[in-house]
Amino acid sequence: MTAASAERARELRNLLNTAAHAYYVLDAPVMEDPVYDRLYRELLDLEATNPSLVTADSPSQRVGGTPAEGFSSVRHRIGLLSLDNAFNNEELRAWYTRLLRVLDREPPPDQPPPALAMVGELKIDGNALALSYENGVLVQAATRGDGEQGEEITANVRTIGSIPLRLQLETPPAWLEVRGEAFIPDGIFAAINTERQQRGEALFANPRNACAGTLRQLDPKVVSARRLDFFAYTLHLPDDWEGPRPVSQWDSLHWLRDAGFKVNPNAELLADLGAVEAFFTSWDSGRRQLDYATDGVVVKLNDLRLQDSAGFTQKAPRWAIALKYPAEEAPSRLLRLACQVGRTGVITPVAEFEPVPLAGTSVSRATLHNADRLEELDLHGGDTIVVRKAGEIIPEVVRVLPELRPQNAQRLELPHTCPECGSELVREQGEAATRCVNSSCPAILRGALRHWVSKGALDVDGLGSKLIEQLVDRGLVQSIADLYRLDAALLGSLERMGQKSADNLIHALERSHNQGWARQLYGLGIHHVGEVNAKALCASFPNAAALQTAACSAPDSITAVFGIGAEIAQSLQQWFSNPANLELLDALRSLGFSLALNDEERARTEASKANRHLTGRSFVLTGTLPTLTRSQAKELIEAAGGKVSGSVSKKTSYVVAGEEAGSKLEKAKTLGLSILDESALQTLLNPAQSNPIS
Repeated sequence: MTAASAERARELRNLLNTAAHAYYVLDAPVMEDPVYDRLYRELLDLEATNPSLVTADSPSQRVGGTPAEGFSSVRHRIGLLSLDNAFNNEELRAWYTRLLRVLDREPPPDQPPPALAMVGELKIDGNALALSYENGVLVQAATRGDGEQGEEITANVRTIGSIPLRLQLETPPAWLEVRGEAFIPDGIFAAINTERQQRGEALFANPRNACAGTLRQLDPKVVSARRLDFFAYTLHLPDDWEGPRPVSQWDSLHWLRDAGFKVNPNAELLADLGAVEAFFTSWDSGRRQLDYATDGVVVKLNDLRLQDSAGFTQKAPRWAIALKYPAEEAPSRLLRLACQVGRTGVITPVAEFEPVPLAGTSVSRATLHNADRLEELDLHGGDTIVVRKAGEIIPEVVRVLPELRPQNAQRLELPHTCPECGSELVREQGEAATRCVNSSCPAILRGALRHWVSKGALDVDGLGSKLIEQLVDRGLVQSIADLYRLDAALLGSLERMGQKSADNLIHALERSHNQGWARQLYGLGIHHVGEVNAKALCASFPNAAALQTAACSAPDSITAVFGIGAEIAQSLQQWFSNPANLELLDALRSLGFSLALNDEERARTEASKANRHLTGRSFVLTGTLPTLTRSQAKELIEAAGGKVSGSVSKKTSYVVAGEEAGSKLEKAKTLGLSILDESALQTLLNPAQSNPIS
């Protein structure tokens, strides 16, 4: 390789990347196609002769080589949370009221709410991606997954022309995380389906499903052929980066555009809530002229400092909301009422009706939620019903058209006995749910097994729903513990199970013994104990025995855990009071499950407890601190064992007040609480240090 070859390759990469950005992002081509093709061929020839010239940002890397064998799971540097939804202006205003309360900016009763600038962005009906750049070069792309980890699909994402392989920045940050939405434009989707029809292949239901399937293709060349597009909408920069840093969401969009990303041109800076409502209304009709699907508007607080002050719930940011357009509706004729039994025994009525097309798919079933909803609808056999997709995803029955009801139609009600096991159904006073309480019910058992082996729990590969049905229906498995008493010979004799599959499943079950206590706790399927709550509980209660003692004898110690409320504590108490559940724990222990923190979890827990001198003290943050963001202050307090609350009460230990502190500060003064500035907080956090934390 000569220096001239290296310089020519660098020159070609720059020229071609600039041309691709102009074509795919700016929609303003600067190079004729034949010229681009000739230069691209020249680069390919150079790289073929000198493989060391191939770089991650080379246009040649937009189409990968050989198909992958599968996708690996990767943990996101920064989690991808979902958004809360609002379906009308009333719910939007309720969200805004909550936001003002969190920001301590509630107006007096006789005053209008203060105006906070917001950004309105169209909600693209595609698939969220997490892009990671190092020193300006794309190094990893992943699906959203569960928000904490997703599938690594870098080779596929490189084929998307509107995603830069190298940032258009002179001095890029050491790392950059970009979030955005991949999608297939409607025109390209139609062309793809036309081609599939001509080849006699099954058609894609809608662009979003087609996009999701494309991103998980093992062959990047297939991905490239489907011409996906991408809009960026969020960025995360290192705290120590000294380059130009956006201070608002509006600035962030411009920053992304300058860095080479395609940003939706229909975003708008909105002065107040009235402007948001007008933006939402205007796009209700305007969206139908777009060449991509959008089902609503995402509203974000513009000021990034205020975003930080508002913070997050466990599932979503408080400073943003998805304002959804009313779902498409269609009439259909009810055929029958079915009932499903969930893993907790809850009976869910399901309407089965003549298929209707909705939001790009054919729909023939919809949940009716519970007995109250069934009664509210006043559903009769043969009724004409109106169906829609809630949030464009979940089918639901909106209403009944009684004027079209057949003569002598019978009113429909939930059965009195379980459709799976015949046991009497129970509905406790004050509860909406009707339940089967027979722990041996096959439906409950099937649900419990599916949950135990799921990805977030024990993650047992090879044990799908069909196999679980066989095991339960044949009486081979009557509890979670029975899974670990199966042998390969028995499994190999089952339908669709060869010996190799049976051996692999046995090995997967054996490996699951090594999963951590948090996964085991989540896998038990205790009501209200999801993945996040399970991790929080396990950090405070290192084994099942400790958790059982706390749940049954000291419920206050349960609710003392950050994020755990009385409802979860009650659910734990009920679960650990059930003899059948205690028998299950004993059986799992006898099979080698520790039901306790493993070494990795213990090390992580000990590290977090090393400096917890603020245990038992509660803090309220209000206003803007000089150097710490709201989230940084919260992390420091919680790392030291303190608890951060959103409201001031007599039980509050300290109120930390910065600039523009509002009613929370006044209430703290009224109650005579201790009030800290940032300097005093730093001293409290680090009593052994005289210098504040940087």
